[in-house]
Amino acid sequence: MSHNIVFIPGLILTKNLFLAQEEVLKSCPNLSITHANTLGHASITDMAEEILDTQVGNFIPIGLSMGGYVAAELARLAPDRLDGMALLSTGPHADDERQKRIRRELVRMSTMGKFKGVTPRLLPRFLSPAALKNETLSSAVMVMGEAVGQHNFALQQQAIMNRHDQMDTLAQFQKPSLVLCGDLDELTPPELAYQMADVLTDVELVILPNVGHLSAMEAPDEVTAALLRLLGRIGSSALSF
Repeated sequence: MSHNIVFIPGLILTKNLFLAQEEVLKSCPNLSITHANTLGHASITDMAEEILDTQVGNFIPIGLSMGGYVAAELARLAPDRLDGMALLSTGPHADDERQKRIRRELVRMSTMGKFKGVTPRLLPRFLSPAALKNETLSSAVMVMGEAVGQHNFALQQQAIMNRHDQMDTLAQFQKPSLVLCGDLDELTPPELAYQMADVLTDVELVILPNVGHLSAMEAPDEVTAALLRLLGRIGSSALSF
């Protein structure tokens, strides 16, 4: 049985977020890989609907951070189209008013010529202290921010601040799922991963030690291994029907 996975990157990130995972998974038989477009959309729903419109048949969304919001929205809009899903370094809740105010201010500043992508000052929010010392990793994150640019940064912030709370969606999702988080993730801390895992029906929860928000880059082998286990569970689940 063949499967199609769709990688969905986070805020101000690109498909390069998943380079390590794609390098391994592309050699798997009967597995196709595509990357979602998260640019040019001002809502999480629009991002999800473009994926639904461009994919043929069922697929497995693999989303990190904002990409996880999109994956959960796919589960809300079209659960029958999903064979499973992976929620990496993400959370299930909508923004509260304080979080929305922060995002509005970030957007306002970006439109005043103060957008500088992922600056060294912001990197500690994305990476663990150990990963920050890796210049190659830090540089790769900053390059992605430059590629996304100010306009798409503003659109993505707008999308995030207006997203749905997805706890009910996750509680109703019946397919195999993966919830993964680094224990040093400040943006979407492990508490959120535990909340999601508590309501999902068929889930593996993975908490990676000494890993920050960009788990796919900081712990590529561990994340890839978890995704391979998810694919194995999806294959076993399909055989049981």
